[in-house]
Amino acid sequence: MTESLTAAYNQTKYKLGNHGKRDIRVLKEAFQDIEGQLESDRYGTGKIIEDFQAKMAALLGKEHAVFFPSGTMAQQIALRIWCDEQGFRKVAYHPLSHLEIHEEDGLKELHRIKTVLLADKSRVIGLEDVVNMEEGIACVLLELPQREIGGQLPSFETLWQISEYCRDKAIKLHLDGARLLEILPFYQRSAAEVCALFDSVYISLYKGIGGIAGAILAGDQAFIAKSKVWKRRHGGDLISLYPYIVSADYYYNLRSPKMGQYFEAAKELAALFNSCHGVSTLPLMPVSNMFHVHFHLAKEQAASVLAEVQQATGVGITSYLTEIDEHTCSCEISLGDLYAELPREVVIKAFRVLDEKMKQ
Repeated sequence: MTESLTAAYNQTKYKLGNHGKRDIRVLKEAFQDIEGQLESDRYGTGKIIEDFQAKMAALLGKEHAVFFPSGTMAQQIALRIWCDEQGFRKVAYHPLSHLEIHEEDGLKELHRIKTVLLADKSRVIGLEDVVNMEEGIACVLLELPQREIGGQLPSFETLWQISEYCRDKAIKLHLDGARLLEILPFYQRSAAEVCALFDSVYISLYKGIGGIAGAILAGDQAFIAKSKVWKRRHGGDLISLYPYIVSADYYYNLRSPKMGQYFEAAKELAALFNSCHGVSTLPLMPVSNMFHVHFHLAKEQAASVLAEVQQATGVGITSYLTEIDEHTCSCEISLGDLYAELPREVVIKAFRVLDEKMKQ
């Protein structure tokens, strides 16, 4: 049934989430107005990369920023720097942090850094988790939003309290802000205001922005100088990175002003899911452009239902399901450019059909 679900999704005319297919057109669009004489960067230097790094540093309110080929590389390096500076190799983060579940223990194997898991995996990290953690923590990492639990967020007051506590205790605070731009409409704060609470910041250039790949790591001058050394050690200084930088800059300019639109679309779409029998979202009211949808059926049953809905309506809801338990499964929805293009009557019909199918 999983293969049938994927096939049904791929054949739909209308997709609810994201910006569209990630194919060569993404690169072609970004380069369509670029002059052929534009000079490439070279091993991390050159106007094209330096201007973009300065632009991102200003956005994040930090002294300097450096472009990395991947967030995985950037964040492991950030934590290594803070551990070296603090004199002990122990960091704390959420049990479902990307570093813990998606990076093959890179932080532990490459840098011999011990990790301490904060909070129950079903909720975000709170002040009490940080206050009560064991001693000898060099750096706390906070992921905003916490993707694996539906993109949940702590309150801005909680972030401020954690920041103040860490500064008082001389503990470094790092922001896994892969989707930082996507949470700004909820917090009603600028990127710089959020980042002011953190010693270092990472943002993705391909998730909500939709570039080809890449990441930005930002902090003070000394931190970024050390990060460039580690970037070279990790093999991150490719001879040229301009395809990633050009696309990141293009899609940042195109989509960063739309984050509020994506947020409103997420709230609207979540309400439609929650109106259906046997369907709920996490969180109930999204706090960014993403959320998880829980179908209160066994995975095989839900896959059959969703395949039928997608075939009948031409609306692509999801291509996959993740089993939560024998009675529940889920998928992730991230809103982008496509949702605004969907005819309203088509969307309403799809959810009417979904509701009817879930009742059977």
